[in-house]
Amino acid sequence: MTLANFVRKNAFRNKRRSLLTLVSIGFSLLLLTFMMTVWRTFYIDQGSAESAQRIIVRNKVSLVFDILSYYEPKIKALSGVKAVAPVRWFGGTYKDPNKDKQFAQFGTDPTELFAVYRDYHISDDQLAAWQKDRAGCIVDADLARDHGWKIGDKIFLKGVIFPIDLELTVRGIYSAPLNTQALYFNETYLDEAYTQVKGRVGFFAVLADSAESVPQVANAIDDTFKNFDRATKSESEKAFSLGWIAMMGNVKAFILSICLAVVFATLLVSANTIAMSIRERTREVAVLKTLGFTQRRVLELFIGEAVSISAVGGLLGILATPALIWMMSQSPQGGFFFSNIKITLPTVIVAMVVAVAVGFFSAFVPAYHASRGNIVEGLRHIG
Repeated sequence: MTLANFVRKNAFRNKRRSLLTLVSIGFSLLLLTFMMTVWRTFYIDQGSAESAQRIIVRNKVSLVFDILSYYEPKIKALSGVKAVAPVRWFGGTYKDPNKDKQFAQFGTDPTELFAVYRDYHISDDQLAAWQKDRAGCIVDADLARDHGWKIGDKIFLKGVIFPIDLELTVRGIYSAPLNTQALYFNETYLDEAYTQVKGRVGFFAVLADSAESVPQVANAIDDTFKNFDRATKSESEKAFSLGWIAMMGNVKAFILSICLAVVFATLLVSANTIAMSIRERTREVAVLKTLGFTQRRVLELFIGEAVSISAVGGLLGILATPALIWMMSQSPQGGFFFSNIKITLPTVIVAMVVAVAVGFFSAFVPAYHASRGNIVEGLRHIG
């Protein structure tokens, strides 16, 4: 019998204990893989090449405060700027916010949006129809599929930030490199329905002539408005996205602490279970050594069993992660943040390395002591 077969037969000899260990490690690795996937999506992935050319210009104080629409021609006049689109967050609710999947809604200029977001695509006839209809809107293709929307459908949004409700007609469906979970409507509709916001925008989306010129253009914009009552803060699209996330708190530290806690807890559970298993097999170790098993072979046997259980549990947790991500993306409030989170091969590899490492380090010390045990004392052992 080979060592691999011996490990396989002994790893699951105590089915109840092995099953509980698998569930514990699997759940821990599920959580670890999910948190690493969120980390990678938020802080590592850079988005499309076109997004690297975009700059978001907002109020220097906070995203909560707006800026003025007359900034737009001043920004367009700066060197390195190719296009500018005003954008305002509406923040309404669609149907029942506790049951129905929510999404982002933005008021913008239909004639400028696609000049800035060149990686968004829509047919010419749909774009023209939207530009002609002040009460029209366009929706992301994935969002339209989720809600079953088609051209001509009515969408009713209940105002939360603004004391008005919007009745919009779907005039176009656009596609984007990532699922934006967004709806865009003509900002004129909001300006006419709620005149208090006329002349104000939430932020400007700016397209620079190249990714390399983004820092210089951003600095030039901020220098232009530094002495205005509403000074600006200009940053890359990626940095702006992280700013939205930062509004929820120190997400980076939270994810890191969760990952460390998961690994530590998994190590404790695995180490306790494996140590208990090895102590119960003291007599068996003595018999194996009597039959000619060397200290090294006994050590390999126990470590192999522990790594096998840990690896299988980790694999189960990793395989369950896409299902968890899908459920989070379908939740009424979580869809906006989790719609583009996808597990990647590097994340899978790291998670499997963690699972194998947990099994190895959990078993090494007790396995090492067991392999060095005296044969005579081991055969006398009762327990």
